[in-house]
Amino acid sequence: MIRVLIADDQPLVRRGLALILGPDPEFEVVGEAEDGARAVALAQQLRPDVVVMDIRMPVLDGVQATEELARTLPETRVLALSTFDMDEYVVAALRAGAYGFLPKDISPEELIAAVRIVHTGEAAVAPRLLSRLLSAYVRTSARPRSWAAPTPLELTPRELEIWRLMATGRGNAEIAAELDISVSTVKNHITGIFGKLGVRDRAQAVIAAYESGLVEAGGASG
Repeated sequence: MIRVLIADDQPLVRRGLALILGPDPEFEVVGEAEDGARAVALAQQLRPDVVVMDIRMPVLDGVQATEELARTLPETRVLALSTFDMDEYVVAALRAGAYGFLPKDISPEELIAAVRIVHTGEAAVAPRLLSRLLSAYVRTSARPRSWAAPTPLELTPRELEIWRLMATGRGNAEIAAELDISVSTVKNHITGIFGKLGVRDRAQAVIAAYESGLVEAGGASG
């Protein structure tokens, strides 16, 4: 069972999310928080597997709450929610340690799938949407204290090319087709890229590509 904490300053949104997840026997909604400070306190008390976190909340916003949870409860995964699919706070949340994000107009099925994905430790962000976000906001979003842009010094030419393609919104199958290699080979290269950059997932690798200058804001395709 996946233990879920819901954090949103709107009671109706919290109740709606709980009604989506609660009836599914795969999930247990262990608590609800009305602001980021309460979300951090409840997470430390209840130790949920996933926190569904609104990124714009009073007292402590979702970005600051995510950064605190990434520092103190790294085993708890954060799935960020935003009213808008183009939101600079989303980039800050991903930098801070969120495993993915969803706009609030997603379907119940998309929410359930995303919670499952982040619970496994994978990033739940559509590649093209991530690239559009970063192209718009990566240069202007405030960096959390824990963020330092990785450097690509040890990457091979092939790894650099795959990293660049990831940053321009390509999925694994598209990268494989463009480079005429297998999807499994792409996945192996991506694992190596993560290790050399010192990043946790695809979202942070794409952010690092913009921060390092490998891809310039406004240059992503798709």
